[in-house]
Amino acid sequence: MKKAVAINGSPLMDKGYTAMLLSAFTGGLTAAGVDVGVFYPSKLKVKPCNCGVMHCWRIKPGECCTRDDMDLLYPRLKEADTLILATPVYIPLPGEMQNVVNRLCPLLNPVLETRDGRTRARFRDDVAIKRIVLVVTGGWWEKANSEVVVHIAREIAENASVEFAGAVLRPHAFLMGAGDQVTEDGKAVLDAARKAGHELAEKGAMAETTLEAVSRPLIGEDELRQMFNQGM
Repeated sequence: MKKAVAINGSPLMDKGYTAMLLSAFTGGLTAAGVDVGVFYPSKLKVKPCNCGVMHCWRIKPGECCTRDDMDLLYPRLKEADTLILATPVYIPLPGEMQNVVNRLCPLLNPVLETRDGRTRARFRDDVAIKRIVLVVTGGWWEKANSEVVVHIAREIAENASVEFAGAVLRPHAFLMGAGDQVTEDGKAVLDAARKAGHELAEKGAMAETTLEAVSRPLIGEDELRQMFNQGM
């Protein structure tokens, strides 16, 4: 593992809890020698996929018909062996993040095949991506609230015939901080996220115990629900 590209879909970009968790995770990668670049869909000007004729498959395979800031992102994606998708749970994805995900289509080779009863494709030969990782923050108590986003990331990986290397999930992420300070629980979560990144870079996989440490409950379910229902 040498190079990774992280797409942080949070509208808060580098200021929110998604950035906090992603920074710890990528810190573990860089400590293991991985070159990581972080991009923010909210900063990029990326239009929706709107050609309507599958231009990147049928007319000019591998070339998107829309000219915008994806032209800056495509070369970086092609060079990276790891794609990290980072997002808060926004029913299910923030709009700008969805645009970037949809615009990954030109990276696929327009040849369909069947695997395990499903139609799949593969990344083009000039795309180095071998694995996709997901980093998610949410506000609700249970990490199961991230299941739709996990399904999307897993499907992207399987449709492109690469490994889905796992999901770093942090439910009720706002409890990692108190004002401008990171809580002791928050520091422990970030340490675990950093360890997960290091494990992925060094061993090729994240230990289940490490991922559980990232997503462990920081409060009781009933107590959290009362906080929300009373306006916190």
